[in-house]
Amino acid sequence: MISAFLIDHTQRLLSSYRRWTGRDLIPASGSLEERARHLFNVPFVVISHGTEEDPILNYGNQAALTLWEMSWEEFTKTPSRLTAEPMEQAERAKLLTEVSNKGFMDGYRGVRISKTGRRFQVEKAVVWNLIDEHDRYCGQAATFSRWTYL
Repeated sequence: MISAFLIDHTQRLLSSYRRWTGRDLIPASGSLEERARHLFNVPFVVISHGTEEDPILNYGNQAALTLWEMSWEEFTKTPSRLTAEPMEQAERAKLLTEVSNKGFMDGYRGVRISKTGRRFQVEKAVVWNLIDEHDRYCGQAATFSRWTYL
């Protein structure tokens, strides 16, 4: 059984992605629960964080959990800045500010790090603002299907 949070958050991820890019992240078919399950199991990464002062990751699909080598419980307690090494965090912050101002960015490339210290280069990522059903900003998300271990 998929939780109400996952169903609602999946809808927010999908509708916000469509709003900013004009594209569907996954096919717009099936029940809300089926779509949540589908997004969690797609072979590409989908992650998001909230609006805390130091934003905390609040979603990672199975591909993300595997790449960052974390459980759901670990992932959703992690400040999103820790997905990048300290030397990469300024570049990451610049990216997120640009996304905040423009709504989304397509084609991002950057280095990230897993829980165990494994570094990887993300390529052609899309990063977008999450907007709730009342048009309020509620975080940011990213998706990518290409990465190279360094």
